[in-house]
Amino acid sequence: VQLQASGGGLVQAGGSLRLSCAASGRTFSIYAYGWFRQAPGKEREFVAAITWSGSKTYYADSVKGRFTISRDNDANTMWLQMNSLKPEDTAVYYCAVAHGLHSDYRRQGAYDYWGQGTLVTVSS
Repeated sequence: VQLQASGGGLVQAGGSLRLSCAASGRTFSIYAYGWFRQAPGKEREFVAAITWSGSKTYYADSVKGRFTISRDNDANTMWLQMNSLKPEDTAVYYCAVAHGLHSDYRRQGAYDYWGQGTLVTVSS
């Protein structure tokens, strides 16, 4: 599976951005989609995830209520709508897909393929 993330950019605090991630290749066996981020000098962390059916979504506490993950299986695309952005949301955002059933899609180890990352910068 190849993943292409886009939509990053520079935004003022309080603003919004919508990230997209287009998947190609072996998309028929995707179990879940996820977004992770890595801020400068920090480890990569979980942001949000959604199962293929859309029946379950997961969010990091730091983004709950501000970010929304969604997907369109027919289009092999997922999105991350980010509202009320804060300077601490500044990071490179990575999309990922899981090709198998996993007990916890908040863990990086659940994912098999990763996109190249898109930079989000939130100014104060």
